[in-house]
Amino acid sequence: MTSLGDSQDSTASATVATKRLARAMMVAAGEFSLILACCNSAQKQQQVLNLLRESSSADIQEIVLPPASETLYTTITAALGDAQPEALIVGGLESVEGINQLLISTNLMRNEFRKTFNFPLVLWVNEEILCKLVWLAPDLKDWAASTIRFDAPHNLLIEQAPLSA
Repeated sequence: MTSLGDSQDSTASATVATKRLARAMMVAAGEFSLILACCNSAQKQQQVLNLLRESSSADIQEIVLPPASETLYTTITAALGDAQPEALIVGGLESVEGINQLLISTNLMRNEFRKTFNFPLVLWVNEEILCKLVWLAPDLKDWAASTIRFDAPHNLLIEQAPLSA
């Protein structure tokens, strides 16, 4: 059962996570940095993106990967052309049909990101994609600072569940 207090806690933790994301993007301004933002809700992702745009003067661009995407690098470079935004947020990884191959190729091409992109790259991931990153693209995953989470960890949900006799 969710109470108003739980909802307020969730909103407060999302606000803290949004501030962490904004700070990470600001610190990395002008250079490549990989930031993983983990959220299982597309609606919450959009809310966070709206908050970031409202609270930041940075040129934050967003790309949503089409389901047929085969490589992350070429999809991004095709979408940006010669542009170098102040930050780029990439969503839609969970809908990519060949996600395993995309992650493997991204891991192999990871040095190209650093050579080409002079901005922080934020990847929206859910729990499933995050697990796949660990297994299929460990070197790429290691480049990212700690993952910024927008959902309550499962252990918190268990701890807050009412006890029944």
